[in-house]
Amino acid sequence: MDRFVWFDGNLDQHETIIRKQNGVALYDGETKTPFIGGELVLSSHRVLWNGPENRQLSLRLSLVIFIEEQSGSWSKSSKIICHLGSPPADKHVGVAQSSAYNYVRFSFRSGGASEFFQQMQNALQKKEWEKMPVVDIRGKKIHSGIVGIERQLQAKHDAADKHISAAFEDLTKLINMAKEMVSLSQSITQKLKDKGSNLTDDETIMFKSHLLSLGISDPVTKSAFGSGSTYHRELAKQLAEVLEGPVREAGGMIALTDVYCRVNRARGLELLSPEDLLNACKVMESLNLPLRLREFNSGVTVLELAERNEVQIARETRNLLDEQESLSAEELSSLLQISVILARERLLSAERECLACRDDSVEGLRFYPNFFLEKD
Repeated sequence: MDRFVWFDGNLDQHETIIRKQNGVALYDGETKTPFIGGELVLSSHRVLWNGPENRQLSLRLSLVIFIEEQSGSWSKSSKIICHLGSPPADKHVGVAQSSAYNYVRFSFRSGGASEFFQQMQNALQKKEWEKMPVVDIRGKKIHSGIVGIERQLQAKHDAADKHISAAFEDLTKLINMAKEMVSLSQSITQKLKDKGSNLTDDETIMFKSHLLSLGISDPVTKSAFGSGSTYHRELAKQLAEVLEGPVREAGGMIALTDVYCRVNRARGLELLSPEDLLNACKVMESLNLPLRLREFNSGVTVLELAERNEVQIARETRNLLDEQESLSAEELSSLLQISVILARERLLSAERECLACRDDSVEGLRFYPNFFLEKD
């Protein structure tokens, strides 16, 4: 916000208004400011913000290095991010003496962000402020010659290079740290294999939860395999390798929503889209992988072991019903440590095999062993 100055309402010579948009709030980087609900005005030379009580702010377009458009959602408004160069030494009195950020954000709470972004991008490309003389605070005219223009361009390039270098430096540090953590996870995995018999069940569970959070060492990406069927086949192989153990531990199946969360947590920065995950799971069975995709009649989609026998699972559920006399989906979920949705599907599967029958009452849905086909 230290690049903004108070505006007296007088435009420069040959300065023209391009667009106006109501309902705009100003952010100093990530920090909210008291400047909300005002009118944002784009001219050929600057961006103006007109607020209540005749408060007017001005930001010179010559200070803008580049802009980005940030899409909104149902809970967030669309925004335009302005990355700024250093404030000039002869800057007018502004709203802030200094700022911790080198960018500001315009929050469009009443729409119009995309149109404003396009016209602001055009104004930055035209650079009308360089074509006409600019009056400084002492009232002297400074003609923008070729040398002045070259200096301004060089200053913008230097500032942009500085921002980009800092961003990539942080990203490099993060990647190096991730590689170290993955190496550590592989080392721990080997130790678990060597000393598996000496570890308690609680220690094994704790180690495995830590390993899952450390991620996949070499994730399959579109940059390496493209975006077609080859990418989905390679991704399916890696998913089967990573998820076979967790699926087996979860009783033979995991809901696809849980798979999506587990995989993206393990991949770190290389996130998967829901569409890519679904396409990869669809080709698992054709590749004879240990996992396959299955959709129940209710619409619930799961990833399950390819060796899983539906009749055998139904009989195991029937044995649990015999032991407990009756079960609800919630009780079976607690008993097997699986989600309520999957527990309900197991009970419905036993019912389809005529091994269980239901009692649907005001107390809820319960399942009992089916003795009708077994006893006279």
